Order: sequence, then structure tokens, then C-alpha cells
Amino acid sequence: MAFDADLAQRVREGLLAVSGALPDEKRMFGGLCFMIAGNMCCGILGDRLMARVGPQAHERLSAEPGAGEMDFTGRPMKGMLMIDAETVAEEAALQRWLTHCFAFVRTLPPK
Repeated sequence: MAFDADLAQRVREGLLAVSGALPDEKRMFGGLCFMIAGNMCCGILGDRLMARVGPQAHERLSAEPGAGEMDFTGRPMKGMLMIDAETVAEEAALQRWLTHCFAFVRTLPPK
């Protein structure tokens, strides 16, 4: 599966603004994942943002417009959400989702 290159660039710039550093990038799940301190922070599958928000924020954030379960294997992955392209079309909305992702990943120990 290809990923949206424009969204990838916007995510790079957004994570730089949130974290102060460029994330590492890895091709995973048929898309592109952004890693911070060795932990997956977020990614892109097709034209959707894969948001790692953590299990505690999962239920609350899954109720947000444009957010849905990540069921990559047929089973929902707790703490991971898929965000529709339309939902993150505006920079402020993308930045808000990236902030949620970074808030969770910074709680994890570096790998």
C-alpha cells in the first residue's frame, strides 16, 4: 500500500514542531511510521493518519469525528486509531492529533 507523500511531509513538519526533533522513519504495515526515541509515534496508511494515542486515551479519542478503530489484523488495536484524511486536512487538526500521539509516546522509555 502506498502512502500520501504530502501528508508524510506535513507529519514530519508537525512532529518537528511538537517534539523539537525530526523523527526517524520506517516503512511498516505497508505504509510509513514515524519513530521517536525508538517508539512508534504515528504513521500513514494510504491517505489516513495512524495515531498511537495509548490505551488510556483510546476510548475518549475514538469518539472524535473522523477517528476510527485500527483493525489492521481484524482485531482492533487498543491505543491505535485511524484518522480520515478529511479530518487532518487542516493544519490545526493535524497538529492536534500529532500532539496526542507525542503526548503518549513521550511516556514510553526509549528503545
